[in-house]
Amino acid sequence: MLVEAQSLAKRFGGAPALDGVSFQAGAGEIVGLLGANGAGKSTTMRLLAGYLRPDAGAASIAGRDVVSNGLAARAALGYLPESPTGFPDLTIHEFLTFAAEARGLFGAARRSAIERAVAFADLAPALDRLLGALSQGWRQRAWIGQAVLHDPPVLILDEPTTALDPAQKARLRDKLRGAAPDKAILISTHILEEAETLCDRVIVFRAGRIVADSPLAPLLDAAGRLAPAYAALNPEHAG
Repeated sequence: MLVEAQSLAKRFGGAPALDGVSFQAGAGEIVGLLGANGAGKSTTMRLLAGYLRPDAGAASIAGRDVVSNGLAARAALGYLPESPTGFPDLTIHEFLTFAAEARGLFGAARRSAIERAVAFADLAPALDRLLGALSQGWRQRAWIGQAVLHDPPVLILDEPTTALDPAQKARLRDKLRGAAPDKAILISTHILEEAETLCDRVIVFRAGRIVADSPLAPLLDAAGRLAPAYAALNPEHAG
């Protein structure tokens, strides 16, 4: 398995944010993490990405423990944090160059990685513009580019379509589907329609625990909608 979480737990200020979360994901899967704000989706992603350390449990990326072998685990991962900011004084090209070199890519390997990122996120028209002068949508695409530039086997994308217009969302979904056969892709989203069109499996979080981990199809109603099953799993947020 490319992604493994085993009984992950995390507390903030004494309050449990995550309590015994376990799941796996392998190549060829696009897995949607669903749940209300504070349900545990982003905390799970941050633990897998090595941004946070678990209070209990373990996790691995491509067989590498995210705590004891953190650098190797992060080398196999492309991570998009929720609502990313930073590096406002760099152009997109400079930002991608920094991201490539931070991952040990120089010379021809760096050029190839940047070309991959630019093509994946449709960044060519804005390469020489400062991140700080760009719209949120362009910044989001730049950060998506840095997540994929080293062609990692695992992508963890927290709300990847935030601030993208409908056409950009559609193109990103197509790119993710194209990449999926060779990768394990985890995305979080508040948009159930996005999970319906992109994911082949969903994990539903509620109050720091997983309440459903299922292929998408059994959760869809006769009209192909996920909302009724989601509402049943989160009754306090229904309607």
